[in-house]
Amino acid sequence: MKFPVKHTLPERSQVRSGGTQGLASTLGFEAWDTSRNIPAEAEQSLRFSPQWEAFLKSRSRTGQVVLVPTTSCVGLNRYLYTNYVSCILQYLSTCVVGATLESLEEEEEGDENESPVDPTSTGESYEIVGTLSKPESADLQFAKETYAVSSREELLSHLLECEIILYNITEDASQIEEATWAASALHKEIETFDKQKIFILISTIMTWANTKPFDPENPDAPFNEEDFRKRRSHPGFVDHINAEKHIAKLRKTNKKKFTTYIVASGHQYGAEEGLFHYFFKMCWLGETPAIPVFGDGKNIIPTIHIRDLAIVLQNIAEHKPDFQYVLGVDASMHTLRELIKCISKNIGPGKTERVPKENAFLSKELTQMQVDMLFVNLRMESLYLKENFNINWFAETGLIDNIAQVVMEYKQARGLLPLKVCIHGPPGSGKSTIAKELCKHYKLHYVRTNDVISEKIAHLEEIVAKEPVKVEREVEGEGEGEDLVEEEEEEEGENVEEAKEFLDAIKENMQQNKGSLSDEYIMKIVKDKLMSMPCRNQGYVLDGFPETYEEAMDLFREEDEGEEEEEQPVGKMPKFNQIIIPEFIFSLIASDEFLINRIIQLSESEVAGTHYTEEQFLEALKRFRKINTDDVTVLNYFDELEIHPQFIAGFSDA
Repeated sequence: MKFPVKHTLPERSQVRSGGTQGLASTLGFEAWDTSRNIPAEAEQSLRFSPQWEAFLKSRSRTGQVVLVPTTSCVGLNRYLYTNYVSCILQYLSTCVVGATLESLEEEEEGDENESPVDPTSTGESYEIVGTLSKPESADLQFAKETYAVSSREELLSHLLECEIILYNITEDASQIEEATWAASALHKEIETFDKQKIFILISTIMTWANTKPFDPENPDAPFNEEDFRKRRSHPGFVDHINAEKHIAKLRKTNKKKFTTYIVASGHQYGAEEGLFHYFFKMCWLGETPAIPVFGDGKNIIPTIHIRDLAIVLQNIAEHKPDFQYVLGVDASMHTLRELIKCISKNIGPGKTERVPKENAFLSKELTQMQVDMLFVNLRMESLYLKENFNINWFAETGLIDNIAQVVMEYKQARGLLPLKVCIHGPPGSGKSTIAKELCKHYKLHYVRTNDVISEKIAHLEEIVAKEPVKVEREVEGEGEGEDLVEEEEEEEGENVEEAKEFLDAIKENMQQNKGSLSDEYIMKIVKDKLMSMPCRNQGYVLDGFPETYEEAMDLFREEDEGEEEEEQPVGKMPKFNQIIIPEFIFSLIASDEFLINRIIQLSESEVAGTHYTEEQFLEALKRFRKINTDDVTVLNYFDELEIHPQFIAGFSDA
């Protein structure tokens, strides 16, 4: 007799918004207790489909959004496809007008930049009004008002009401023409201005891509703003540099009434990752054993976190500096290879592989513009940011040093938070059936102790078997230098001796325990599985494990607690590893009579190879009842963490 899973499973957004109650009911069970309220997220099966990408694109397109600090405005270009515009505006909407004019020392003594200052308590704040290309799909809660614009004449009328106008041409080259038009149109109206208007063009460091070192004796000297007149653009970004030059000239007429600035932005990251989304997506999906590095990957890529770019723009708008050209780059000088290795290690398989540079041009997921940006090779340093602005950096040292935060931002922005489930219940209650169904529907990873142990042993044997092959490669690599050997060992990331030692220990332990593993090894293997990138990215379903309070404590404890043997104070919430702790606990309920009858009705073929022989089943059922009627059970552990189990009933003989 099969244990049925009834009805259609809910989408992930329904699971998170309705909690376990909704999931249990749609499974055809009766459930009680309440679960935590978790914000709704996008359905996983659509996450990287064309429909999902289109949905994200429609959500993030903003029109001429206007920033209003009661007395001044900031306009942004119409139909701009970039999630970064929303991020910039969302940050600026939390800022106090003139906040960057305060001394850095005073600001550090105050809030340490832990959170935005409450604008309502300190002074005038920026307000966001403007237009949306698709009003029905966008949800900009930070916008005070939105309106429709049907012509450039109408757009100009709105821009004339603003004191500060921003145009971003880094993501969509089609916006260049409108940006130059907007600046020129405003310039023609200069005599009508009562107050100074500021036009800020957000451009790209690609307008420097073909700039050669000025000092042959010091080719590694970084470029800075003082070199901007000597910059040479990448052939694919000629329109960008022409726009920079055109808008710079408009300042010369009467800068007291109309002044312009150009920010050459490093490659932006943060939120949905833009240029680096290609690598984040490949890592998250986990469908390739190694992430490609196009070419040798030694080219240096200037970058900046989107929030830091917003801070730079705020400083320009408020300081109104005499210099006109600013490099919006952080202090990092990471190579393409270093960036991809870091991404792979922190969200992917942990490995990279060199592939021909030409492969990038063949990829259907990378545009020509993105390929050109990946191959830029520039050392850049912004002197003006350091010497003139009041910047409390969010990620001054770059993506690599801030990768944990960047990964979290990426997962949150794209609705990619893992779904972690634990199924608890007596033997024969259908735990495995439900667990596998959940994994199939939500694309989660099935975790059962026996399977995980077998998988680990096979993986260790595979590593150990690679040793002779690795020796051959080292011999072959001698003619090409030691760098090849070192790189292979680093990329492999697996210590053969350590793997061999652990494999021998497992086999020896199993011999001593008549084919079973002791709890110490089981805990390590299962924890390694839960800490693996696939489980951390998509999520998992634990099938019937842990079984006791002590096992749960060992499995989910923080790593640095391993050596602490202090007894947990009564009434105090146990410390736990937030990365792997399950967020949903289902406990299946069934009577002994029902379970015994169900097992009896199983055919011999279904019983073969299982523990469902009469003697084994009764022994397992007796043990389950004993460990779940003690004063301290595995369900008590989750209750103490306020992860309240859902008890699911609804069994019948039908």
